[in-house]
Amino acid sequence: MTNTDSRNSTSDNTSSTTPHRALSRRRLLTTAGATGSAGLALGITGVTIANGTTSGSADLTDLADGGTPQHTDPLTSIGSTAVPFHGTHQPGIIDPAQTHAHLVAFDLTPGAGRHEAVTLLRRWSTTAAELMAGRTPKDDHTGIALDAGPSSLTITFGFGHSFFDATGLAHARPTALAPLPAFSADALDPHRSDGDLWVQIGANDNLVAFHALRLLQCDAGTLGAAHLRWHMTGFNRTPGATAEPATARNLMGQIDGTNNPKPEEPDFDQRVFVPSDPTTADPAWMAGGSYAVVRRIRMLLDDWETQPLDIQEQVIGRHKSTGAPLGGAAETDAVDLEATHPDGTPVIPTNAHIRVTSPDTNDGAAMLRRPFSYHDGYHDDGSPDAGLLFICWQADPLHGFVPIQRKLDRGDALSTFIRHEASSLFAVPGGAAEGGYVGQRLLEA
Repeated sequence: MTNTDSRNSTSDNTSSTTPHRALSRRRLLTTAGATGSAGLALGITGVTIANGTTSGSADLTDLADGGTPQHTDPLTSIGSTAVPFHGTHQPGIIDPAQTHAHLVAFDLTPGAGRHEAVTLLRRWSTTAAELMAGRTPKDDHTGIALDAGPSSLTITFGFGHSFFDATGLAHARPTALAPLPAFSADALDPHRSDGDLWVQIGANDNLVAFHALRLLQCDAGTLGAAHLRWHMTGFNRTPGATAEPATARNLMGQIDGTNNPKPEEPDFDQRVFVPSDPTTADPAWMAGGSYAVVRRIRMLLDDWETQPLDIQEQVIGRHKSTGAPLGGAAETDAVDLEATHPDGTPVIPTNAHIRVTSPDTNDGAAMLRRPFSYHDGYHDDGSPDAGLLFICWQADPLHGFVPIQRKLDRGDALSTFIRHEASSLFAVPGGAAEGGYVGQRLLEA
């Protein structure tokens, strides 16, 4: 990464001399009548973005003449959906996981401290709010996402254990941010773990996601406040790729996320978020926040795919085709851990992944999983470097992720087919107020 902010460049490929100037994100949203709703809907808005035509495709004669084609397709709800940046909680926690993701960690530059962190978080929060609303930030001349709507973009910020030492705020570090214990199955790369600052970017358009990544990286470089530590990219199924909305599958072909806590459950907030009232939150600056565990889990797909279907289903404890628990018929059927075959053996094996991770076998411990798949090429032996960017959210990892992972470490049938290669834990403060920035209660206390 260079320290040159591409947004301050004097070159602008969308100058007024261009015959068909590309629409800015602000103009596009105004023309399309985007509603800014936070959900993920499918279909067509019925409003076209046209420069004097009603055709649904670009004018190929413009291309033949070397001109810029007219973009006249309607902006679908996938492109027009905007998620609010400001609020009690940060975005990107309970919002539907998007198609494209960037997970990136930064370390503060040597000599940078609390003042530089304040400046950076102010800039980052301003940039994130503009981008998530579908607007072009001031002085942005990159042109990366000029003709795109917000596409459900979310940007989430977190603080690592080392951030508090670098900023002189060790006294304010949450007890829940204590380093995760070592697990016997871990083979962690320290260069792809931890970090002072963490950013999660998700969007349903790859260019929108990259645009956000690029601007935040340039913000850090221009201010001289932080430098990149590690970066990972992930993906999910594209909205509308299935006939009906469905739980996503991972790269093992398994439906992943069926038993996630649901917002309508009475104890959902208690499990996922630190209390929103600063007088009851511990520490107070984490009010409305959450804790994110991030793990890069490589799947040994060459080994997994050689297993017969019935073995795969016993490893997971679910039918692969429907996601139904063994002994059930539908994905959402209750998991019956007491069911047995006529010979007395359990229908769901004792080491099946679904049994080992069940809240019923972990004293009620639960976490909200919001993962992305990844594929980073191939190893020298030809095996795919692919798997899951596991992200889970909880009010306290000592009562969420840690007890479940300890149980998995002792006897999970799935552990034969996966490798934990990177691990991080971040404190994700509550959302920013209008006119404020993420982490303000901590940094200005």
